[in-house]
Amino acid sequence: MTKLAVRDRAILLVGSFGPLGYMPASGTVTVGVLGIPLFWLAQQWPVWVIPVASVFVCAFSVWIHQVGDRILNEKDSRKLVWDEIAGYMIAIAFLPFTWQIAVIAFLIERCIDIAKVPPARGIERNWPGGWGVVGDDVVAGLYTCGIMHALIRIVPQWMGL
Repeated sequence: MTKLAVRDRAILLVGSFGPLGYMPASGTVTVGVLGIPLFWLAQQWPVWVIPVASVFVCAFSVWIHQVGDRILNEKDSRKLVWDEIAGYMIAIAFLPFTWQIAVIAFLIERCIDIAKVPPARGIERNWPGGWGVVGDDVVAGLYTCGIMHALIRIVPQWMGL
């Protein structure tokens, strides 16, 4: 890779959350290191903040992946991990925090994201740039959110409720 401008290095630093994007299984590590603590912190916020923050994070993710992929000359670079946080934030929307919910949502969202449950693969392949990169994580987050809300009602004791 050629020497990058300061602006480009700053974009990659933000897009990768520093060293997290350069770790093996960077998406999973990022959600574990940042997503779950964010969920725990969010229990103090008004209920409307998570969905509003999710929209902001999704929009920023589209931009950071669009620009970062162009800088890296890659499509859906594993070094850029904002899409993973966007998916997890959608997964936990309107859920109460317990450690069981945080971990189960983490595991389900990661499995669905990795499996590319329809229509995720089509979105990833057919939507341009950052839209496709983030779109498949949004799908995983929506599926996970629905599953988690169902689990809370069906087996609340497993969810620590």
